[in-house]
Amino acid sequence: MINADIYYIMEFIEHPAKGGKAVEISSDKLVIQSEQDALDIMANIGYLYDSRKIIVHKKNLGEDFFDLSSGLAGGILQKFSNYRVRLAVVGDFSGYGSKRLKEFILESNKGRQVNFVEDISKAIETLNG
Repeated sequence: MINADIYYIMEFIEHPAKGGKAVEISSDKLVIQSEQDALDIMANIGYLYDSRKIIVHKKNLGEDFFDLSSGLAGGILQKFSNYRVRLAVVGDFSGYGSKRLKEFILESNKGRQVNFVEDISKAIETLNG
């Protein structure tokens, strides 16, 4: 289960979605800093909200996630893929200069499992697709 210190700094917001609901994680803190954090959040949202659609904000992932050489993004997103939990990451990604990261985001957005979007309404629309 989620580390209690992290759990209490998060608010979970339910959004109606096709086939159930999407759960948005709202927090001013980093909430997914490791593959284990991702697994804990998937398990808790699955259990507490019966949802396999998660919305997380860019600011809750930390900059290491967006440094592809760290391997963090690949590991975390692989967990979402393995457990068939859909993820929408909300934020402005235009400020990143890395060509690899831009290609990574474009490639992710071609699929349905993990998408990078600009706002909550687009996240819900994407998770409904």
